Amino acid sequence: MSRPILAYIDQAALKHNLAITRQYAPDARIMAVIKANAYGHGLMHTAHALKSTDGFALLELDAAIDLRNAEYNHPILLLEGFFSTQELALFEKYRLNAVVHHEEQVAMLDHCRHRGLNIFLKVNTGMNRLGFPVKHFPAVFERLSRNPAIANITIMSHFATADEPEENDDFKQQLRLFNQVTQTDVLPPYQQNSDYHHSLANSAAIIRYPETHRDWVRPGLMLYGASPFIDQSATDLGLEPVMMLTSKIIAIQHLRKGDKVGYGYSFQADKSMRIGIVACGYADGYPRHAPTGTPVLINNRRCQLIGKVSMDMLTVDITEATDIQINSPVILWGKGLPVEEIAHHAGTISYELLCAVSKRVKIAVNHERTLTAPVSDAQRPSCASTIDR
Repeated sequence: MSRPILAYIDQAALKHNLAITRQYAPDARIMAVIKANAYGHGLMHTAHALKSTDGFALLELDAAIDLRNAEYNHPILLLEGFFSTQELALFEKYRLNAVVHHEEQVAMLDHCRHRGLNIFLKVNTGMNRLGFPVKHFPAVFERLSRNPAIANITIMSHFATADEPEENDDFKQQLRLFNQVTQTDVLPPYQQNSDYHHSLANSAAIIRYPETHRDWVRPGLMLYGASPFIDQSATDLGLEPVMMLTSKIIAIQHLRKGDKVGYGYSFQADKSMRIGIVACGYADGYPRHAPTGTPVLINNRRCQLIGKVSMDMLTVDITEATDIQINSPVILWGKGLPVEEIAHHAGTISYELLCAVSKRVKIAVNHERTLTAPVSDAQRPSCASTIDR
């Protein structure tokens, strides 16, 4: 029998969260961000669930080509663009859109023999990762607007602090700079009788700052049912968790007062205890630094992790839960236990936890709303197909 850890992916929740995104940004087109294997959820079945989106955004060229070969005809945006002139032929062949964010890419386009390329030209409004400085941006825009290889230009930027609890000066400054650089009297004429297209809003900005929606929004985390904010839960925002990371109790130990647990003996029992061993560890993607007290859901009962997380197992206090036995179902995060809560205990963010689920954890895709907790292979309904990553 295979190890019991599974990641259940609820396609209905993906569809629901896409619909919620449309409610937040009804007048914008949606570029669903599915980079990093769809935030650890699996690229192809995530794309299938989100097929009613207006476009996809990711980083990996091979994954973009896989989408095209699977007959997804949406606009597909590569968020770091192209890295060589050889890749430009693939962008043309597979009709891929590229983010252009540095001079070397512009130089490649100067000598490009291909045609019909759509680009998202990135301006650095203060995050200082990718993008052209504001003072250089008009000249770069003019240069590209005269390039016969380019069919369309959308201007984009990215917010650094849209997820802060309150509107802040840094956010206001980024938006002010973007508005300043995209004024029609600043940029040269382009596509006569047509407005410039803009893309600004990530998940946090989509929810809190409707003035940033513009032409394209780029939701990521919210599509997977997690909140981008520390002061609002996904439930508060109308979102549903997509991933449920599950396992089972594989052993039970009985401790006496003074007994110690795990590597480094970081936990010592101060009374008689009953503890459960869960088949999940940091090699599966569970955060190694999750401390004693991190919640774990077993038989729909909240229990607490104790001691150090090891490579393949973690340990939970089940002293008061006499109904918990070997093979009792465990939810590490998901329905009833938000991934944001685990991230908070572990001192990290939900993005990292979702993306870190390892390849050895199989994915079970729920095509209908019938699974609410981990079940045995014999009990699994036909709507759930288990696949390797």
